[in-house]
Amino acid sequence: MGFNEAQTQAIQHTDGPCLVLAGPGSGKTLTIVNRVKYLIEKQKVRPEEILVVTFTRFAAAEMKSRLCLVMGKRDLPVTVGTFHGIYYGILKWAYRMNQENILSETEKYQILRGVINKERMEIFDEEDFIQDIAAEIGKVKNNRIPLEEFVSEKCSADAFRNIYRNYEQHRRELKKIDFDDMLVLCYELFQSRPDVLAQWQKKFRYVLIDEFQDINRIQYDVIRMLAQPENNLFVVGDDDQAIYGFRGADSELMLGFGKDFPDAKQILLGMNYRSTANIVQNSLKLIENNVERYSKKLEANREGGSCLHIQEVKDPVEEAEYVLEEIQKCKENGIKEEEIAILFRVHTDARAVVEAMVERKIPFQMKEHLPNIYEHFIAKDIMAYFRLATGARHRQDFLQIMNRPKRYLGRDSVAGAKASFEDMRKFYCDKDWMIDRIDQFEWDVKMLMKMAPYAAIQYIRKKIGYDDFLKEYAEKHQISWKQLMDVMAELEERSKNFKSYDEWEIHIAKYTQELEEQQAKARKIKGERENKVQLMTIHSAKGLEFEDVFVIHANEGEIPHQKAEKKDEIEEERRLFYVALTRAKNNLCISYITQKNGNSIKPSRFVEELLGQRIK
Repeated sequence: MGFNEAQTQAIQHTDGPCLVLAGPGSGKTLTIVNRVKYLIEKQKVRPEEILVVTFTRFAAAEMKSRLCLVMGKRDLPVTVGTFHGIYYGILKWAYRMNQENILSETEKYQILRGVINKERMEIFDEEDFIQDIAAEIGKVKNNRIPLEEFVSEKCSADAFRNIYRNYEQHRRELKKIDFDDMLVLCYELFQSRPDVLAQWQKKFRYVLIDEFQDINRIQYDVIRMLAQPENNLFVVGDDDQAIYGFRGADSELMLGFGKDFPDAKQILLGMNYRSTANIVQNSLKLIENNVERYSKKLEANREGGSCLHIQEVKDPVEEAEYVLEEIQKCKENGIKEEEIAILFRVHTDARAVVEAMVERKIPFQMKEHLPNIYEHFIAKDIMAYFRLATGARHRQDFLQIMNRPKRYLGRDSVAGAKASFEDMRKFYCDKDWMIDRIDQFEWDVKMLMKMAPYAAIQYIRKKIGYDDFLKEYAEKHQISWKQLMDVMAELEERSKNFKSYDEWEIHIAKYTQELEEQQAKARKIKGERENKVQLMTIHSAKGLEFEDVFVIHANEGEIPHQKAEKKDEIEEERRLFYVALTRAKNNLCISYITQKNGNSIKPSRFVEELLGQRIK
């Protein structure tokens, strides 16, 4: 196989530090494996002296497979692994650790679940919250941040500190370390034992790192120690694709590589073999708005291609219809479903698309867990009102809503599996003011009987006073009232599609079943692509490529995310959008909505940068 000039330079780099800037689709894996081959065959470096580090086990397996192939299907003793895998190997050698000393992800989440439950926090999606808190704990450890200085984005400072300390206490009681501890302990080992460090420096004379832009402080510090004194450190990455700041990755480390290694050679892999020229040019037009980056001249190996399509739609429902119509056209043009991807900033942006796909029986594969809006307590309250309106008299439905809004009704007033308004009146027979409240409650339920779901929700919100209840609820539990209003508005919007409560309930059951099946599959077949339309967050799409890509919800508040305020945060969001654009080989469609939950919403500033003009 032939290599371009830049790839050849990188492959044939001899000794000393080297920074390879690898644009999207530029063949970085090809370059890395062929550099290893060059070191072994031309430089006569012993395979066991070479260390190749990746960020995921999937990437490590792919690297091993590609290396074996270029070496004539010879399985040479080159060490290829993740940071965690390599550092654990060092700890295993130094401290005689084994698998029993490692806290599994299941154990970690069990501990966190118990600790979080003790905090008595109001959480919509527990699984998501636990994952986020676990990531923040990792951020504290990986960047050696003093606990008192860390600001959590998921809960109050006191709550996070309590969770962190209690988690660490439980972990120590089990006499186990988690994956983040592997990095910390390895750093401390090399700091305190120069003799041990010297042995590993002698073993790994050549160090190659893939996706260098994703490195965190402690990973970098250990690697720098390991590479000394020869500094045969060969790092490959793209600062324009640094999107894991929330996990603790520090893009400044790549930008500052030249300062740490003044004699480092710098090579640009600027030829994109993946995307058409139109996609490459538009993605460059976007990313060049970032200031903190290496300046790069990137080119496309493929000429022309379809023009970038940006679509304005009214709301998420119309956006879903638009995307599904375009997907049908893709299929008619011979594009396989697995080569079509729908990308979004946060998984909740996919709700309308998923519902539409379920309704139309379009097969899809979803990479992430999507919280089911119908599992939210607001949805459960609304459906309880609806069931009472249709004549059901389950005690659980009464308990769910009889004090939402506050009616001061006691649980004892509804005894047994079945309940009734008459039983409640009997219970409060000597309290006229309570009888009045029960009468009003029953009257409201009778009014709902005559209404379609959309009108009924409006009645519940305004006439019954459910919006006021949500405001009080938000204040009491110190959670965002706006977020609750957004859920309420989304449910109201979805109700427009249904003429009766029964019709909507059937849809909810079908949607919930499909979602559960999808998420069970996602857990089972990680990394494997089925012949179905691919749905995933932009973060999950990194490193992947598709024939056709649809980027939905390209709006302010979505991307850039509403929490991104500082200059560096906006630049990371722009990099994230850049990653989305560069996943496409042939066709790229971006859509934004003008209304969400009854409110006007602006297109993303990144869309305006692509168009070169403001959108009114």
